[in-house]
Amino acid sequence: IAATQDLSRYNIVKGCYALRAPNGSYLVQTPTGYTASAASTGVAERFRMQATDLGRYLFYGLDSDFLALSAGSGVAAAANPSNNSDWTVKPSGGADSFEITNSFAGRDLGVDGSGGLVSVAPGSAASFQFVPADGCAVYPEIETNTTGTPYRSHPGYGETHGYIDGHMHLMTFEFLGGDAHCGRPWHRFGVEYALVDCPDHIATGGCGAILESALGGDTCHDTGGWPTFAGWPKPESLTHEGSYYRWIERSWMAGQRIFVNLLVENRVLCELYPIKHNSCNEMDSVLLQAKRTQELEDYIDAQSGGPGKGWFRIVRNPFQARRVINRGKLAVVMGMEVSEPFDCKIRDGIPQCDEAGISYWLDRLQKLGIRQLELSNKFDNALGGVAGDGGATGVLTNNGNKYATGRYWDLEHCDDANTGDHDNSPIAPTHPEDAVIGNGFGALLPPGGAPVYPPPPHCNRYGLSPLGRYAVQGLIKRHLIFDPDHLSVYARDAALDVVDANHYPGVMSSHSWSTPRAERRIYRDSGIITVRASGSQRMVDDWRVLRRQSPGRFGRQYWGIGWGADMNGFGGQSDPRGADVENPVTYPFKSWDGGVTIDQQVSGEKVYDINTDGVAHYGLYADWVEDLRQIAGKKIIREMTRGPEAYLQMWERAYGVPRVRCASWSDDFSEDGLGGGMLRLDATTKRTLYSAGQPVDRHRTWRWCTRNNKAGKRKLGGRRSIVGVFDERRKLGLIVSTLQRNRALGVGRGAPVRKLRAIADPIGHGIYIRRQSPDRTVIWGTKRGKVRFTALAGERVGRGPVVIDRYLRRAGFDVR
Repeated sequence: IAATQDLSRYNIVKGCYALRAPNGSYLVQTPTGYTASAASTGVAERFRMQATDLGRYLFYGLDSDFLALSAGSGVAAAANPSNNSDWTVKPSGGADSFEITNSFAGRDLGVDGSGGLVSVAPGSAASFQFVPADGCAVYPEIETNTTGTPYRSHPGYGETHGYIDGHMHLMTFEFLGGDAHCGRPWHRFGVEYALVDCPDHIATGGCGAILESALGGDTCHDTGGWPTFAGWPKPESLTHEGSYYRWIERSWMAGQRIFVNLLVENRVLCELYPIKHNSCNEMDSVLLQAKRTQELEDYIDAQSGGPGKGWFRIVRNPFQARRVINRGKLAVVMGMEVSEPFDCKIRDGIPQCDEAGISYWLDRLQKLGIRQLELSNKFDNALGGVAGDGGATGVLTNNGNKYATGRYWDLEHCDDANTGDHDNSPIAPTHPEDAVIGNGFGALLPPGGAPVYPPPPHCNRYGLSPLGRYAVQGLIKRHLIFDPDHLSVYARDAALDVVDANHYPGVMSSHSWSTPRAERRIYRDSGIITVRASGSQRMVDDWRVLRRQSPGRFGRQYWGIGWGADMNGFGGQSDPRGADVENPVTYPFKSWDGGVTIDQQVSGEKVYDINTDGVAHYGLYADWVEDLRQIAGKKIIREMTRGPEAYLQMWERAYGVPRVRCASWSDDFSEDGLGGGMLRLDATTKRTLYSAGQPVDRHRTWRWCTRNNKAGKRKLGGRRSIVGVFDERRKLGLIVSTLQRNRALGVGRGAPVRKLRAIADPIGHGIYIRRQSPDRTVIWGTKRGKVRFTALAGERVGRGPVVIDRYLRRAGFDVR
């Protein structure tokens, strides 16, 4: 904390302090506790303030111990953190004075008559002062190994840049009953408590972990997490935490700006797993994981200096997300991927839910802040059929379908082998992660005899049910993003028919579980695609395919691409390409914008290298993106940094913002604007979006395409364009047209200058103005004796020649 900065209960985080008691002396540790007896900070006990939540701290002492409640009214040093050492700091009323309380025990800190530190009843707390000191112990933590300033954009309503992960599972430590996943993305006591293996794994030396052994194919694994990380995380370790918050912070520092956190559950595996402490109901798990996401946001805020200070921000709409991203922070979108959404099980062909239940859950999820949903995952449900898994895994997952629904998949031969528009076959593997998931079911389910199916390719006969159609309509009604991944081909096609009939653009494929035909339809509906991040070369190959079929290449919509990590969701991560390849990643390297230097990631005693470790944890997505650059060059990075903007524009369209439309703009300027009210002076950025549609360029200056200048050519600063510039209030302050038909007072582009001399005043640089009123000024720009553009300015822009010149230059017109 800087000497001139006032201390608060929040910004003391990570600081080094001595505590001054009401008697003016500093706390000193004694063999039996603490006493206020030191005359200076140099001989006092110094504490590192380690936040456990907003306004709550561990007081970490010089001997790596903790100030804690002890027996009776005692306060003494403890070797390990606990509720007794988790203290709340509150202002006490005086300048830089604070009370220290323990809400778990209902006790406060006080000082007795001899200066001893004691616990007292609530309401009797003493006032302490935090005095900056040095020499404190360093609390253990993982490093991001990044230096520099994360990229941010100005203004907040402008175009975003960075990376997007459209499919991630951050809260899986609570799924499958809460005991199947080992480790968690944060712990109030820090990394030593967050990144440890499961108790049953440790007790058996890694050889009694049923699910991990089944998923990984190994009968034993090294249980070493923090600090050695000898056994995990690694790309193929699927029940161990891979997304500790500091690893995510590294990816954010490197440029990631959207993180879609899908709340995930599988009732069948949860019920079959032998140990658990959470409900196996999938919607119960969704509610719990949503709560945990909010708690993580608070925890990161606490580490960053107070409410709203953190880099991890949960967002609920595209307008909020844009502001968050342009402030240089990570926009976190909550979503849902479960096998029985809205409690819509199906048993022996009979739905176990109804329309009222679906509406109830959609309303509740929307209120919770969940904005992106899939309608299926591993099994058929009352909404529709599932795409299933492939190969031998399909046989095992099919048994899971029988357990969940009472029936095996109803597969028929279908004739889309050449296009890839079919479901997965229990004969031929399709997705790399199929095998590991199926092994999990196989280890826990009793054996069963699936039907004998006709030759592949296969399609699940079960398509979209009437309840499924109602659910898709419900998503559209609530402006929620619909992800058709995992639905059967028939169900997905029918769902996209509903999307088409409603002209709804809020659709995406988040992790490569849709077919080529569906992907083309998603693009045609103005949706987007993020690709399953299963390998560096695979990502490059998928990017090359998708960019060829995107309508964004032809100006119909903004195009960008992202990845879907599927980490913690039984999705293996990218293996290393190897250090001996022709173009390995070399350290350190720069972020896409050059503002952050990224070195090898260090976690405890482990130093990671993408060339030999692959994407062992989420922090290595920074390195993985650099690996993509080594393979495919700057072009893939440029188009990946467009991913967040593509997602936000899709999301805006889901909220009713018209997509890019090359309007005729045939009207003359009115008193207030242009385009029959499409562009209106003093309108907010949001109102302008809804009235004029999405611009093809949006920074401080927004540009709309015209029929004389197709957006696909993206030459919008040239002969034909419509431009809007926002003033310092974020209100539309200047509208400029280079179209001949957009006249003001009868004069437009191409008219001779002599027509202006009778109605307007010159202000230099070929600019003429006519004040219509104190808050409306008409502007014409001329060149070589003819009008070049016509404009209308509001009060703040039209108040003088200097301001007018500045805004015209901002609009792209050189008036000097």
